[in-house]
Amino acid sequence: MTAWMVRTGHGPAHPNSGRRGTAGREDDAMSRGRGVSRVPGLLAGTAALLTLACGVGVAHGADGGASDAAGGHGVHGAPAAGGPAQEPGGGGDPSRTDDVAAAGGSSWMRAAGVFSPPGSFVPSDALTYDTRLVPAGARIEVTQFADPSGTRVGARLRGLVPGRAYGMHVHTSPCGADPAAAGPHYQHRPAAAADPVNEVWLDFRTDEEGDGRAEALHGWGFREDGARSVIIHDRQGGAGERAACFTVPFGPHGQD
Repeated sequence: MTAWMVRTGHGPAHPNSGRRGTAGREDDAMSRGRGVSRVPGLLAGTAALLTLACGVGVAHGADGGASDAAGGHGVHGAPAAGGPAQEPGGGGDPSRTDDVAAAGGSSWMRAAGVFSPPGSFVPSDALTYDTRLVPAGARIEVTQFADPSGTRVGARLRGLVPGRAYGMHVHTSPCGADPAAAGPHYQHRPAAAADPVNEVWLDFRTDEEGDGRAEALHGWGFREDGARSVIIHDRQGGAGERAACFTVPFGPHGQD
């Protein structure tokens, strides 16, 4: 089994845990604007999401052209094609866009959303539990390309704290108001310790504008419904407090 990981920071491996955390450019694919409000919690999240609901959405990229830098291209360097784009709906979240395509034994997925605190007036599939680290209105895009040779997962983020290191991993369950709802790290094989070969680590460091990206490559694929979200942690490595969560429709290898 072979795995590669492209990330801007390193951290030590820690015992894997599903425990709850305590703390509560590039192109048009992510956003049409760079301004991110640092207004606390509910007000900022509601304003950002209501703006999106009125028509300022995140651009779609079902043809792969909108997501090149964050994994919109596959393991072999080409986007999946030949299948129709779909929008699963994102649970009524107006800030969210999903694209899915499948053909010839490969599949491509892109999901994008805007962070908002749990309980905001407009619901979101991207939840921030610590608005000091992941402000309301910050944006995330996650892509996955899968074929019989492996899986490539990419992530891009905007509007976070400038010049800061973050950890991020794929987790087993969808996000919830409780940070622990996302469950533990997704593991290819059950293990007591967390490591980037057996798991999908997407650690990154933001630039001077608070933007960041990461990518992970693995020679294996996700189990059906086994991977359901990404968690942003307050530090890099195998563990950390859960600062934010985004529910993502990860899938197994594409089917003919």
